[in-house]
Amino acid sequence: MLSPAEARAYVNQLDETGRMLEELRWKELAALDPRRALEASDRLIDAALRVPLPSHRRTWSGLVEQQALFHRRRP
Repeated sequence: MLSPAEARAYVNQLDETGRMLEELRWKELAALDPRRALEASDRLIDAALRVPLPSHRRTWSGLVEQQALFHRRRP
């Protein structure tokens, strides 16, 4: 178990790592060639479309039920 000081240090480290990763992500996006970006997005969409969906998922996703749960939890 972490002490309170260790837990704070851990959270601070995660926070700093997140900031660094976000900065790197934006730098990479700024340098990304539009043609390569379109090719990559096409490959991602194609990969998603190749995943077979069970027949019940074509008519029901559970989103309505999920939203109902979220609204019930509001004070």
